[in-house]
Amino acid sequence: MKTISSPDLTRHPCFNAKVKGKFGRVHLPVAPKCNIKCNYCNRKYDCVNESRPGVTSTILSPEQALAYMEKVLQAEPRITVAGIAGPGDPFANANETLTTMQLLRRKYPDLILCLSSNGLGLAPHVDEVAEIGVSHVTVTMNGIDPNITKNIYSFVREDKILYRGLQAAELLLARQIKSIERLKSRGVTVKVNFITVPGVNDHHAIDTAKAMSEMGVDLFNCMALLPSADTVFAEIGEPDKETMNALRNGCEQYLPQMRHCKRCRADAVGLLGKDKSGEMAGCLNACASMPKPTAGPRPYVAVASMEGMLVNQHLGEASSFLIYTQEKEGFKLIEKRQAVPPGGGISRWQAITRLLHDCRAIMVADMGESPRQIFEKAGITPVTMSGFIEAGLEAVYNGKDTSILKRRAKKSCGEACQGTGTGCG
Repeated sequence: MKTISSPDLTRHPCFNAKVKGKFGRVHLPVAPKCNIKCNYCNRKYDCVNESRPGVTSTILSPEQALAYMEKVLQAEPRITVAGIAGPGDPFANANETLTTMQLLRRKYPDLILCLSSNGLGLAPHVDEVAEIGVSHVTVTMNGIDPNITKNIYSFVREDKILYRGLQAAELLLARQIKSIERLKSRGVTVKVNFITVPGVNDHHAIDTAKAMSEMGVDLFNCMALLPSADTVFAEIGEPDKETMNALRNGCEQYLPQMRHCKRCRADAVGLLGKDKSGEMAGCLNACASMPKPTAGPRPYVAVASMEGMLVNQHLGEASSFLIYTQEKEGFKLIEKRQAVPPGGGISRWQAITRLLHDCRAIMVADMGESPRQIFEKAGITPVTMSGFIEAGLEAVYNGKDTSILKRRAKKSCGEACQGTGTGCG
């Protein structure tokens, strides 16, 4: 299990105010759906003149986001951070979010990867987040007392069930705490955003900072409410600078404060304070219009093997996969990819398909019907077999019948038989 031991704080302008004029960030808007409704949020997509969370000019697919990233780096090479901050929640769009992160990590290994979430759906994906190498995660947490935070959310949705009032606040808090605990156990740097709503939770900021400090959170961002039209809190005034300074000073007893937040759009790009969202809007929209790539067959095959000679591991047992490619003189092992740790059920199989997104097939000793269907849906052919890896690769790459490679069913003469299960005859 990989932990992120030394996150590079020096090049992340949101986590290090000293470099905000030297390094920049880009937010990739691949997550349109949200799983909660905040009383201060109005997620309007179509206005380039608004600078606030939840706003973007358009939505990108993971492949389009990768293409846009290339254009962004050409236009502004000082970008060191790629993040996903909506316009909904990254983990209400987990597949799109994590696929984007996988694609970015493979093409830009030195890029700092960052996510911002409400924390409701984050915990089940923390292992994959860490394995990809996402080093910085922000959780928006508006209090640790559900009797206070129940007034901030209209509803919370989990597994198609809608929760309201105190029940919604209690559920969200439990998921947020679990998410932060798991992130810190994996060595991820965590920032907590606290939206200060006058008369609702402004008296609760310092208590929240203290609790987050005890959980090992790294940075606290006490933010002023930005009133938005057509929301429950539209008529509540923005807290003044004196109030915010006093709250930040109080919170700073427990955690370092982020005092340079620009409350960025979901498609923000450039240096903090010198955003280029407007300048890049045309490029963003052009990338959003790109058709999904229709490249040729995926070049690789993934193999579950204990010793690197035979296909002899069940999918569920595999902690890593050997990745092979075909060359003129035969087959070549190019890398070993660590699998997402066991647990999580369907989400684990989906995570493995993202890990193996460039593989045409996966060769394993066996797998269940549920993961088989998930791999097939992802365009990865599941091959269950036993024997030498090379024989399986030969069949897959040359379009041969792989059924002849399947493991022979064990035969038995009854409970008293002491044989090997290979049959007597």
